[in-house]
Amino acid sequence: MPFFPSSSSSSSSSNSNFTLFSPSQNTHTLSKFSFKIPILPLPSPSSASYLTITTNTLTSSCSSSQNDVVSKEDSKEKELLVRRPVMTEFVGGEGERNEVEVEVEDDGVSKASGVDVRLTELAKKMPIFEPERVEVQFGSKEKPLVVNMDLALYRAKVLARSFRYQEAQKLLEKCIYYWPEDGRAYVALGKILSKQSRKEEARVVYEKGCQATQGENPYIWQCWAVLENKMGNIRRARELFDAATVASKSHIAAWHGWAVLEIKQGNIKKARQLLAKGLKFCGGNEYIYQTLAMLEAKANRYEQARYLFRQATKCNPKSCASWLAWAQLEIQQENYRAARQLFEKAVQASPKNRFAWHVWGVFEANMGNIDQGEKLLKIGHALNPRDPVLLQSLALLEYKHSSANIARVLFMRASVLDPRHQPVWIAWGWMEWKEGNIAKARELYQRALSINSTSECAARCLQAWGVLEHRVGNLSAARRLLRSSLNINSQSYVTWMTWASLEEEQGNSVRAEEIRNLYFQQRTEVVDDASWVMGFLDIIDPAIESIKRLLKLDQESFNKAKDSMENIPELNGSRTDKESVSAYASFLDGKDNESGAGMDLDAFISEKLSLDPSKLDVHMEPSKAFVTNKRTIPTGRVWRSDNRTATLISPQPSVNKFSVAK
Repeated sequence: MPFFPSSSSSSSSSNSNFTLFSPSQNTHTLSKFSFKIPILPLPSPSSASYLTITTNTLTSSCSSSQNDVVSKEDSKEKELLVRRPVMTEFVGGEGERNEVEVEVEDDGVSKASGVDVRLTELAKKMPIFEPERVEVQFGSKEKPLVVNMDLALYRAKVLARSFRYQEAQKLLEKCIYYWPEDGRAYVALGKILSKQSRKEEARVVYEKGCQATQGENPYIWQCWAVLENKMGNIRRARELFDAATVASKSHIAAWHGWAVLEIKQGNIKKARQLLAKGLKFCGGNEYIYQTLAMLEAKANRYEQARYLFRQATKCNPKSCASWLAWAQLEIQQENYRAARQLFEKAVQASPKNRFAWHVWGVFEANMGNIDQGEKLLKIGHALNPRDPVLLQSLALLEYKHSSANIARVLFMRASVLDPRHQPVWIAWGWMEWKEGNIAKARELYQRALSINSTSECAARCLQAWGVLEHRVGNLSAARRLLRSSLNINSQSYVTWMTWASLEEEQGNSVRAEEIRNLYFQQRTEVVDDASWVMGFLDIIDPAIESIKRLLKLDQESFNKAKDSMENIPELNGSRTDKESVSAYASFLDGKDNESGAGMDLDAFISEKLSLDPSKLDVHMEPSKAFVTNKRTIPTGRVWRSDNRTATLISPQPSVNKFSVAK
């Protein structure tokens, strides 16, 4: 760009200041930059060594060049321009003005303009600017606030509870679109798809979630591992649990879930190691302690199991599951007084928990307190009217001590509540078989198998059906059914011995002995190392006080912990079972009597649950909707409404008497 000096530009300074305007993206805006440009002296002797170029002359020259650029831009329609970085006028600190020097080419165009041209060409080739992408799909001009995701997740949860899975899925997909880095939407969507038995789609969702979060979200890994475990991919499930623990060592659900998987596979030693790591990295946790206590109980180390149950309830006094598991241990040891007190603790910890009322009611019924057991089951049903298991146990109780017709009504109501609950169908079939309705029993057993033919409930159903066929003389059918049951669960001692007794009754003693030998040959024998207990409990005790002491155990604290463990009678075996039980009984307050619990049950449900004890039977009366469904819906068919709410048509059975079915 040619520069022309002003006629009145003589100066005594060695350098002259100039103002240069460069064209910007907006044609009406000029960017101003200051430069120091040396000027060669003119041949006139009277002129100064440097000349000052006026602002007006330089501005007019730059404006003409800018107009040329604008005319070129107008000739290219819809050309995508990239906004150039703004050049900083002040570069130095402390208020010092640093003026930038640039070179100007002969044709009057700066080198920065050439960079702009190249960037413009690059922008036309690469679709890196997509301002309309979100607006086109969802009609929103801006990304919603993060708080909207919390509301959307809650809304999707409510929709899923109402079986409106399609609406919930669309809402969660929208959350994933706006917030792909948040793992909660992937977890919720995967669970919804799993509930619909769309396991392959759920697997894809979890995989995308792990990629979007760069593998740093342990919740997605853990949910994916649970899914693979349910699908029978044990090896893959182990890998995913491992990935979850790598993503976050403090994710207790991953350690516990992995340990439960190993327990089901018979790897008790590996399960103990995983549970120990869970305590090490996550501190005291009621689920870890409870699982360890159940392992000790299975290994007949009851004192250690009681100690661990005690730790579980200390970690979370509101953990109803820990109280119930502890109560089951005391029932096995025939400590019924302690069991009742633990049941009281369970319902006080979680007054509306359906499992607490159900297990307690079944316990009282088995102890001969029929009225008390029935009352507890009715309380549970009043608090959880949609639970089929409570109705199933009530039906079995009514059949045993009252009338089969009342039991049928309760079984039908339970089957309407949840047509896919296999134990209800199995129990109903068992009752009809005992009543001599063989055809009806077969129909109900077949209905149970149509729900799922590979589950543990299916194995029990096949075993019960095989016994039925054996009793009526269909030996070939009985053998096929028992064999099918063993194909599902080869570890069932009852099924093997039932088959052996069938052969023995038919005079095939050799075949019966072969079947018994087959059971002992193929059974999975779980070997538990008792020496592990003291070493592990030496680690647990410091963890109760503080995680820091758990991670950094010095010699003094280790010895102190060991001494404290030796003073616990449940661990050193210095007391008998009765003495240890009495020691734990002092921990459980409340009085007990032979007929029921120590607490005032009527006062408790009146104050805490707002239930009238005299009106519990009202909650047992069938509703009008149930009567309508009973008349209008044909037997043996299932109708599903548009909102995905399952309602039934034919009655459904349950499991063996007073079994705790889920």
